[in-house]
Amino acid sequence: MTTSAHTSRAFTRSLASYRGRSDEARVLEPELSKDIAAALWSPETGIVDSHTFMESLEKDISESAGGELVYSTRVVRVDPYKKARSSSAFSDTQDGWVVQTVTGDAVAGDALLAKTLINASGLSANLILNSFLPESSRIPMYYARGSYGMYSGPGASNIKHLIYPCPATGPNKHAFQSLGTHLTLDLQGNVRFGPDLEWISPPSVSADFDSDESHVDFWTRYLVPEESRMEAMHTAVAKYLPGVQKDGFRPGYVGVRPKLVVSGFQDFVFRKDYADGVASGLMVSLLGIESPGLTSSLAIAEHVVEDIVAPEQGGE
Repeated sequence: MTTSAHTSRAFTRSLASYRGRSDEARVLEPELSKDIAAALWSPETGIVDSHTFMESLEKDISESAGGELVYSTRVVRVDPYKKARSSSAFSDTQDGWVVQTVTGDAVAGDALLAKTLINASGLSANLILNSFLPESSRIPMYYARGSYGMYSGPGASNIKHLIYPCPATGPNKHAFQSLGTHLTLDLQGNVRFGPDLEWISPPSVSADFDSDESHVDFWTRYLVPEESRMEAMHTAVAKYLPGVQKDGFRPGYVGVRPKLVVSGFQDFVFRKDYADGVASGLMVSLLGIESPGLTSSLAIAEHVVEDIVAPEQGGE
């Protein structure tokens, strides 16, 4: 049960059908505020055990024919390779992308040529693109720190559903910056709230961050949860669960979301670029993939492979 438009395709009731029917929401969750006028019910909303999910994917890849996992390896450079203009070691191959990597603390790196490249590098996805895009076409990315708080105490002890407050709205194209501080349950039934929204900025010494790799991991310093975020979190949660107590909140964990701004805030953008600048040597970049990116990752992969890459290679 949610109090936002975050619904599944399988079953959706319109907001209008619930206006004046807030009593139905409180039948499901009696501790909801009496100020809630309406709600959307999404019975197929669920949670994912991220660690078990990743272990399952790791096993599938390791056991598949041709599958290979490379650990502790970072990409340090990506360049378009154009066969017609090159006399390199890759001269007998098609157009594509030369990917240079370094593993661990190694001094020397490795290079490989990818005919098709999927740029799913999360918070650094725009930096991969900006390393070869002209300055006027570079893609800025903004970073939103989201803190989660664990909760134990009155006002939420009997909650059985995930609860999402309505997203913050505004008068212009920059509305819906956040879905609000919502309630989720872990696999043990423990209550947690979050994420909140706190904008963070790259170091000021990096004048050209959109293409500067030296500060690419600046956001890692913001991953330490802070007690100072709990008061504002309590205020936000109390708007829809008025019985929660401030002293029941404690810092949980922190994540950083990639906020893509092209013409207003956008998310789940699938961008295509070509090594020859026209139609050969495909790179697919996944930009602004925030929540629910993990939950929908298999659907994202299916969309990329079947709807983007396959048609480019003559598949169906």
